[in-house]
Order: sequence, then C-alpha cells, then structure tokens
Amino acid sequence: MVKLSVNINKIALIRNARGGNVPNLSEAAQKAEQFGAQGITVHPRPDQRHITYQDVEDLKKLVTTELNVEGYPSESFIELVCRVKPHQVTLVPDPPDALTSNAGWDTKVHEIFLREVVTHLKNHGIRVSIFMDTDTALYDSAARTGTDRIELYTEAYATGWLINPAKAVSPYTEAAIRAHSLGMGLNAGHDLNMQNLKFFAQQVPHLLEVSIGHALISEALYLGLENTIQIYRRQLQ
Repeated sequence: MVKLSVNINKIALIRNARGGNVPNLSEAAQKAEQFGAQGITVHPRPDQRHITYQDVEDLKKLVTTELNVEGYPSESFIELVCRVKPHQVTLVPDPPDALTSNAGWDTKVHEIFLREVVTHLKNHGIRVSIFMDTDTALYDSAARTGTDRIELYTEAYATGWLINPAKAVSPYTEAAIRAHSLGMGLNAGHDLNMQNLKFFAQQVPHLLEVSIGHALISEALYLGLENTIQIYRRQLQ
C-alpha cells in the first residue's frame, strides 16, 4: 500500500501570519499521525516563511511515523539535516526565492554535485530522494548519484488530468517503470489532491509514498483533518 506523508507547511504559514504558536505545529503533526498519516513532510525555506529550522528540530523528537525533510542542499540545509537525521531527505532544485517547487533536477548537469550530497547524507544514515520530472533520459545519471529514491514532480499530471487523465498519467507510468528498473524507489508529490490521487496511484506502478500538503490542508478546512486524511488513505488502498 502506498504511504501518505502529510506536508504541514501550510499550518506553519498560518501560525507565522500572527506570530505565537497558534496553530501549534507539533500538535498538528501528532494529530495527523493519530488520524492516519504515515509520515510528516516539511520543507524549510531559507527565509523560514513557514517551516523554521527549529520546527525541524522539534518534529524529529515527536514524529513517530516518518519525518521527510525537503529542501535545496545549501550548506545550512545540509548541516541541519545531518544534525537532526530525519528518516528521509528529499533534495529539490529550488532557488532561494522560489514560491514552490516547479521543476525536477537536471541530473546530467548536476550529477557530480548530487552524488557528493547523496553520499554525505547516506553516510549519516539518512534515506535520500531527489525531485525529478518524467524525462527518463535523466534517470541513468540520477541512479549514478546513489539516491535511494526519486520523487516524481506531479504538477503536469494534475493539470493534464483535468483534460485527459490517461494521457496525463502515461509519462509517469513510464518513468516509474524506468526508475524501478534502475533500482530507485518511487515517491510522488505536488498538486495531487482528493480528485486525482486515486487514478494516479492505480496507474503508476512501484509507488511507495506520496507527499501532499496544500490540497490536503485546504480540504481539511471544510472536512476536518481526520476525515480528510482518512479520505486520502482510502484513495491509496
């Protein structure tokens, strides 16, 4: 069964809008796990506009499922995750001022850099995933970095699903098969939601984990966090 990791960045964004500690991020993470989340994902940005480095430290002490920390492998980010040692680190190629992730790695261009980072993280006992598009021409060089997994960037699927679901998912099916053949595990995330998730999970083989934040937290405003997480879990069965 595909695991659901809940990204709680948006909860931190609401907290930071007013200062203080409401909503309480640690309590939200614990409630999400209690309600069925099989992992917690956070993506600290350099400006710490939502998740802060201190949040990552705090969450490592209380998350009982799996903590996945996403981010660009800057010196400060690498220092943070090597100190905290989350269960998984997902490397994204975002520039510091990016609003959200919008592309996967060009592993041909950045193969040597990524190999050095992946090796360093794995030497600290951390499972590593790298954010990738569906261009399988990049997958051999991705495998040579030594990464444990790739995370498929699914915005194109989410957009295309509204027009032609079968056409939209086809590149992801092919990418999943290729990644698996090269010995890389498969995660996915970005713009997956309550409507398009089930079809994606049915059509993409070897899928291990999806990370969902914006849609899930938004839908929880109407349906409640527990109910929303359970609905998402059912889409993955």
